[in-house]
Amino acid sequence: MAADLEEKTDRYERMFADALDEAEIAVPSETPLGEAAAECREMAESYLSDGRHFRADDDLVNALASFSYGYGWLDAGVRMGLFTVPDDSHLFTM
Repeated sequence: MAADLEEKTDRYERMFADALDEAEIAVPSETPLGEAAAECREMAESYLSDGRHFRADDDLVNALASFSYGYGWLDAGVRMGLFTVPDDSHLFTM
């Protein structure tokens, strides 16, 4: 079971980091939606950083939770139209 958790944590980290690279803010930064997009991105980046910290401490459960929560922030921003992603991306629910 520990090997499964380690593999899943590593996979989610890679997918989440790739998703952050693909997501581009789609709304003007000086608008309320632009501020919301910046907040979503900041939250996602913070969760990625936290997850990497937990991963480095061999705390796989909290690392996976951080990657999952951060991915949720980013995915929600995509669904709300705050971010654009490539049409052929497999990293987001669209």
